[in-house]
Amino acid sequence: MNDSGSGAAAVAVLDVGKTNVKLSAFTADGAAVETLSVPNPVLPGPPWRHHDVTALSQWVFETLAALSRRHDLSAIVTAGHGSGGVLTGTDPDAGDGATLPMIDYEQSLPPDILDGYTPLAGSFLDRGSATMHGATHQARQLYWMEARQPDAFGKARWFLGLPQYWAWRLSGIAASEASFLGAQSHLWNVAERRWAPIVGARGWERLMPPFAKAWQTLGPIRPELVKRYGLPAEMRVLAGGHDSSLNHYRYHAAGLQDFTVISTGTWIVGFSRSTPIDRLDEHRGMTLNSDLFGNRLGGILTMGGREFSHIAGVDPPTDNAPPEVLVRLLAQRTIAAPSFGDDDGLFPGSAGSGRILGPEPKSAMERKTLALLYCALLTVECIETLSADRLVVLDGSFLRDPLYADVVAALLPDRKVCFNLDAYGVAAGAALLAGHETRKGPAPLTLSEPTRFGRLEPELLRYAADWRAVARTTATETNSGT
Repeated sequence: MNDSGSGAAAVAVLDVGKTNVKLSAFTADGAAVETLSVPNPVLPGPPWRHHDVTALSQWVFETLAALSRRHDLSAIVTAGHGSGGVLTGTDPDAGDGATLPMIDYEQSLPPDILDGYTPLAGSFLDRGSATMHGATHQARQLYWMEARQPDAFGKARWFLGLPQYWAWRLSGIAASEASFLGAQSHLWNVAERRWAPIVGARGWERLMPPFAKAWQTLGPIRPELVKRYGLPAEMRVLAGGHDSSLNHYRYHAAGLQDFTVISTGTWIVGFSRSTPIDRLDEHRGMTLNSDLFGNRLGGILTMGGREFSHIAGVDPPTDNAPPEVLVRLLAQRTIAAPSFGDDDGLFPGSAGSGRILGPEPKSAMERKTLALLYCALLTVECIETLSADRLVVLDGSFLRDPLYADVVAALLPDRKVCFNLDAYGVAAGAALLAGHETRKGPAPLTLSEPTRFGRLEPELLRYAADWRAVARTTATETNSGT
């Protein structure tokens, strides 16, 4: 049966997030047809808090088989968050294939692991980011595994990023991939296209398989899975890549050039190919990532979604923020000063210093509007810090309220700001990989432009200048201990 929309073969996309896992059928031009999801299960340990990959494997294979009966699936590709990796043996059919359980990156590190890793991590270019919270970086996960489980570690064959782990389980072929290793793994120096020094110093080269392009076919589905689950024997398994890099690729595939893309959700994530290396500042949330082609991507990230929740409070109104509430907040100079969470974000030293200046919001809608205004200001700070690209594309959850894009556009009068309301950006980019080598023209993409505020724009610009001065003063005062 084929429900892919046009009679053409469809593409299966496995999107592995930290909290949820989605398996979808897409048309070859990146349109979602069907999506199924399941929570990404986590177990408490021992030896550390870890993802239940065994339980997830059963769901992935059974759901893929069911999906293949409803759609003519020609290929499967996996997207994954950048902080997950699996240390495996030689046999993808031996349980879940893992030699040691996959570490949950949000847990705290033991003090000796934290202290021991720091001097080994190398320069900013070797790491591609600041050293972040918990067990975020794959190099740090490997260091922890090696220190605590040396016997099992010594018997391992591969260390695979999340997308490549699932590609290996499906095809039996192990691969490394540039965009995933270039997503703050601390294993790959993107600028010089070489392994970070920690890889050689610890003898980890033996764990790193040969590189493949994200769109490269590693092989067909393994015969064992075809027989056991009824999967299509001819389905191609692609190497896959990093989720945010795949979202960036979606716009590249649509023919956009010289653009900055900002994706919003728990994190505000920005990418630009034009960011000079010497502009990157690890103390302001800036990163050095890789696109799917192995080229440098300047990056920036801050926990906008968490900041929004701190300001908006629990259960904010679902109605759109009215412009008149924004006008009132601007006029009375109610300012949310960063940062409300335990992360500095864009302003070093500001963690935990977040506060409301001026008259307090009087209603739930005022709190929501203030939170949207604050996140729009964070977004503009990300864009101006990252690049001078004239074209800016916004996507993600903040766009559910039109006020967010309207404010961003008003604060960037010299740039062209567009937004994309499609909720499947990462998966759409992944699906487009299946046609990367055969696509004849730009992939379809619908972009919209925000509404301009007209006479309110000068007032917004003055408010933004005040907010930036407050934000930077807060960070300076905190760093100096005053």
